[in-house]
Amino acid sequence: MSSVAIASIVFGCSFTAALIGMALYVKLPDRLLNAESRDLVKLVMGLIASMSALVLSLLIASANTSRDQQISQMKVLSANLILLDRTLELYGPDAKAARDGLHDIVWKTHDLIWSSDGVRPEKLDAPETQRSARSDIERLQQLSPRTDDERAIKSRALQEADAISQTRLLMFMELGGPISWPFLAVLVFWISMLFLGFGLCARLNATVTLAHFVGALSVAGAIFLVLELNDPYHGLMRISDEPLRNAMAQMGR
Repeated sequence: MSSVAIASIVFGCSFTAALIGMALYVKLPDRLLNAESRDLVKLVMGLIASMSALVLSLLIASANTSRDQQISQMKVLSANLILLDRTLELYGPDAKAARDGLHDIVWKTHDLIWSSDGVRPEKLDAPETQRSARSDIERLQQLSPRTDDERAIKSRALQEADAISQTRLLMFMELGGPISWPFLAVLVFWISMLFLGFGLCARLNATVTLAHFVGALSVAGAIFLVLELNDPYHGLMRISDEPLRNAMAQMGR
């Protein structure tokens, strides 16, 4: 289910709960809505509001951190690709096959992840990606340096290739999983009960209805942000492939 659909469900549940609360305000007898009852409802609402706000803030912070990590790792990966390409260029004509293979890997990996069918982050560790990476390392290992400078360059190239593999694996392993449905259901229940309590505290009118509408829309927006940030390769807020495209442009020079 998309982030927009889930956020719409959260908005619907919250606003409907508020409307039910305002309807109960009119229907319930006065003895059930006396001053003591209202004070107790407000205390419970304060508790639920605190828990919901804390959970939402932690979710947004965690999802944003995960997204920032992916962006940072993408920049590191792109920089390491440029460094390896320049190292192979420095080695000389004997490294041309390895360099061409590196170019092919970068182009194919980019097309696999940012394909015409959409972004596919699972391709970061797909079997074809692993085979291409192993083939490139094998080409590097097959280099036969004849001088001390070439041996040093080969050693540095192998280190840079290893760093690229580590970064790619980290990007794959750090991909955030979807929020569990039970967790999301409990959070939506809290929010709905909170809006139900809001509705019990005020009589139905245009101003109160508009306030509940804005509040429900704001909560749904927060849930939307959590879902979008938690899935950095999909949706409206997916990360850009600009760092990798910049690396491809420099490697193609």
